[in-house]
Amino acid sequence: MTWGLDVDADEAADQLTTFHAAGGTLIDTADVYQDGHAEELLGALLTHHIPRDEIILATKAAARRKPGPFGGGASRGSLLSALDDSLRRLGTDHIDLWQVQAWDPAVPLDETLAALDTAVATGRVRYTGIANYTGWQTATAAAHQHHHPLRTPLISTQVEYSLLERGTEREVIPAAAHHGLGILAWAPLGRGVLTGKYRNATPPDSRGATTHLSGYVEHHRTERAARIVQALLTAAEGLNTSPAQVALAWIRDRPGVTAPVLGARTTTQLKTALTAEDLTLPPAIRAALDDISAPQLGYPENH
Repeated sequence: MTWGLDVDADEAADQLTTFHAAGGTLIDTADVYQDGHAEELLGALLTHHIPRDEIILATKAAARRKPGPFGGGASRGSLLSALDDSLRRLGTDHIDLWQVQAWDPAVPLDETLAALDTAVATGRVRYTGIANYTGWQTATAAAHQHHHPLRTPLISTQVEYSLLERGTEREVIPAAAHHGLGILAWAPLGRGVLTGKYRNATPPDSRGATTHLSGYVEHHRTERAARIVQALLTAAEGLNTSPAQVALAWIRDRPGVTAPVLGARTTTQLKTALTAEDLTLPPAIRAALDDISAPQLGYPENH
């Protein structure tokens, strides 16, 4: 998300090669990130550092805005125009996973989903998904595609999901499970808060100290978050590991989660995050984290 702004080309190259060497395969971006520059940077790196066929390349459309009648939104014209632009910036002839980044109430759903069908039928896209849809939107879109044999089924949904953000468990995750969509969890570290580094102050070299992302981080600096972070720190101390690793192991093993989507600022942070793959949380610690972070469910979810 911040490649081309907080993460320069050299650091991005280090992150990509580190991720690839560790066995990582899925790289997720979006046409709106840094006004397209993140895609351009990733495309250049795939050309010179990592073989394209060893990466599952995912990007998103619908949130970008630019001049002209097809400058944004989820209409057929806007989406297909955005796709061509993404292919050009990424320097590739196809996207492995193309996702509609936001529901567009101004466009009929059938028009939006028909654009995905066209993208797949023309070979420019291999698989399709959605992002940031509510529960009813997820179910409606997935059912629309799955109930029509000539339509392209949705395979994934990307939503914010972490110990600090479990609201998706009310309806989005059950809807995804019912319709067979994999879940890509963005901000699995609670926008950085679950690392514990924001407990007492904002580190001057952190994203929380920047003008463009301070509000993004502050969203999760609440009293409830402080209690969850303290529990996470206690668990990490008992396991002789970091709170970030514990948080990532927790989200990795949640029902329906295909993978957490990492957005590291530095290669060191990325390496720390990747070691979470070797961590298995004891049932007692998992249960304690489940309890302290549990979302409040009312009628009809708990009926």
